[in-house]
Amino acid sequence: MNHIVTVEQAVTAFAPWLEPTDAELDAVELEMPAILADVDLLDAQITAMDRPANELDTRRIRRARHRALTARRELSNQGATVSVPGGAA
Repeated sequence: MNHIVTVEQAVTAFAPWLEPTDAELDAVELEMPAILADVDLLDAQITAMDRPANELDTRRIRRARHRALTARRELSNQGATVSVPGGAA
């Protein structure tokens, strides 16, 4: 006779190293403006793909690209002042 065993613990139990650390979550939070600006740029580019190019789409992509570059510049400037634990001394 085969016994039926539950696998509930194996399914619901997660090892602590599978979850992001607080430092990783802080890094994502720091990069979030750049990520959202990139998403806006992709949205503008995808929207422009579905139809012939017009001036409104061109301006929308140009503004989204400018916002993405600005967010990346600010992120790189913050990186010079933010100290991340575990770095080289």
